[in-house]
Amino acid sequence: MRILQQDHAALDLVGRGGAVLVDRAISWANVNSGSDHAEGLEATLALLETETARLPAEVIRVPTQGFSTVADDGSLKSQARADALQITARPQAPIQIVLTGHYDTVYPSDSAFQTVTARADGALNGPGIADMKGGISVMLGALEAFETHPERERVGWTVLLSPDEEIGSPASAPLLAELGARGHVGMTYEPALADGTLAGARKGSGNFHLIVTGKAAHAGRAFDEGRNAVVGASMIAAALHGLNGQRDGVTVNVARISGGGALNVVADNAVVRFNVRVPDRASADWIKAAIDEIAASPPFEGLTLALHGGFTRPPKPMDAAQTALFEAVRQTGALLGQTIAWSPSGGVCEGNNLHAAGLPNIDTLGVRGGLIHSPKEFAWPESFVERAQLSLLMLCKIGSGEIDAHALKRLRMETL
Repeated sequence: MRILQQDHAALDLVGRGGAVLVDRAISWANVNSGSDHAEGLEATLALLETETARLPAEVIRVPTQGFSTVADDGSLKSQARADALQITARPQAPIQIVLTGHYDTVYPSDSAFQTVTARADGALNGPGIADMKGGISVMLGALEAFETHPERERVGWTVLLSPDEEIGSPASAPLLAELGARGHVGMTYEPALADGTLAGARKGSGNFHLIVTGKAAHAGRAFDEGRNAVVGASMIAAALHGLNGQRDGVTVNVARISGGGALNVVADNAVVRFNVRVPDRASADWIKAAIDEIAASPPFEGLTLALHGGFTRPPKPMDAAQTALFEAVRQTGALLGQTIAWSPSGGVCEGNNLHAAGLPNIDTLGVRGGLIHSPKEFAWPESFVERAQLSLLMLCKIGSGEIDAHALKRLRMETL
């Protein structure tokens, strides 16, 4: 591969627009859009809708599905989520690219971390500046420039910006699966590491909620008549924790036990909440069977158990398609003077969902940054142009056939 004159023209366009890439990401990050902050999500969605309307594409809001959550008292509650934003250009083109991102963040509406500031070393510190409002700006910058490139007619693309990635995509998962099934290559804009390293193989992740129901009784007058759900939950949590170390790469994290009430009442309800990480499908099957066995066996008489949840992100191994795609990205980066490396990650994202649907994808094409999910979250401003140019040149080389999107898709389908 080499950079052609027409590529240079588009790359220069990205370079000249660097300040815009940074400034709009800052403006978006200054609007709180925590996953449960409905007003902030709506405000951010409106900003994105206005910005993406500048593209020569169809922009629509897509409703997301409702889902149930388990309350601390063990009751089930239905939840609705904000719409996703879908932007589509040339859906009949012979090559289809799926680009995804999320506009929710982990910072609640009452977080003290609300605005972007510049650190002394020049890095931008702000909520979502790296994860991933900066990434969305990079994505749009690449697409804006690609729409001036002669190879654009061979490539159609669909962007999906979702409101719930940070809580596991329970509402947008069907949309991701649908797009993943019909695309050839996926590009997702989670932040890279501070040095530009990409995430390679990713573990799978599951979120589970085990409801424990006992029998209430007066702790003094009728203690023996009660069945303590909190005690049962604690015993179950210990059993779940005991699964760690039994299979390589599998971890079980008991995150929280909720329930109970007054100190003079035997607790009749509790919920054990836990997360599971697995390296492959066989490990997912193994840990699910172990969880089911625990959920089927109350630790003492008088308790009933009900398991909710499951795997929201399937494992994403470095199969043949992923290996070939990463090599193509490495070569593309080298043309730009960028050294592209990757390493395994225990973290998960929409790239897991897309891969499970049959789509080879790179899922850390966003800005270089770090310390995400903390008040120290940061992004390097110079990486906005750098990463937008990488995505742009990938699109150009997919359009020219130098990166063979159809071959990558075939490789992926062979392993499904």
